[in-house]
Amino acid sequence: MRKNVQPKAPFLLAVTVLVSLFMIAPMLLSVMAGLVNNYSAGLKSGLTLRWLGEVWENYGGTVGWSLALALACVIGTVLLGVPCAYALARSRTRAAHIFEELLTLPVAVPGLATALALILAYGQLTAFRQSFAFILVGHMVFTLPFMVRTVSSALQRDDLLALEEAARSLGANFRQRFMGILVPAVFPAIVAGSLMVFTLSVGEFNLTWMLHTPLTRTLPVGLADSYASMRIEIGSAYTLVFFAVILPVLWGLQYLANLMQKRHGT
Repeated sequence: MRKNVQPKAPFLLAVTVLVSLFMIAPMLLSVMAGLVNNYSAGLKSGLTLRWLGEVWENYGGTVGWSLALALACVIGTVLLGVPCAYALARSRTRAAHIFEELLTLPVAVPGLATALALILAYGQLTAFRQSFAFILVGHMVFTLPFMVRTVSSALQRDDLLALEEAARSLGANFRQRFMGILVPAVFPAIVAGSLMVFTLSVGEFNLTWMLHTPLTRTLPVGLADSYASMRIEIGSAYTLVFFAVILPVLWGLQYLANLMQKRHGT
């Protein structure tokens, strides 16, 4: 019996390994710098958790606020983005296409420009300007296009159009069609969009840097502060904290997305 031998590609394997090492090495070096007593002396200076303790003491509050902001951003973009995606998916007017292009502008425009526009428009509202809600608005403006685009593509499927039309002919009203048929059918796309929005919100820096105040810092802003004003060991320890916080959350969300994909399909 003839065996099906897989062709070997040592060159591609070598390139993949080299690229992977090139990308992972800086992260490993940064993590190591946060665990040694003196970065200049390297591992010879000994390992310590002192810098992690200082990071947690000075910036521990940013962890909870960043995760809460990202979660609120996901909820807000789902509530606004899914109906908006439906409207865009079912509209064939020129105005709808123009609106869709305008919606993606915050992705193309630098975050600093978007933040400056928000400050000019709403900066006079002092209580709002100094709260986390101001940063949340900025994150939603930046991430909303990703939710809308993802869900809109799913809603444009021909089988969903036929299913919606069949439900309409049987007397189902709009709420019954939208909540009972369309939303469950595109739920995997909503989960995928939510994962993207959460990831972008947690790591967003440019826009947040302009919008934050000393009392409304997030993880990326605290990371920049620590790199700029403290020892390199503390900044590197902050990177380690960032990894420890965000990676389990992302793995959990990815597992949930894969689970939804298997149960509901595309």
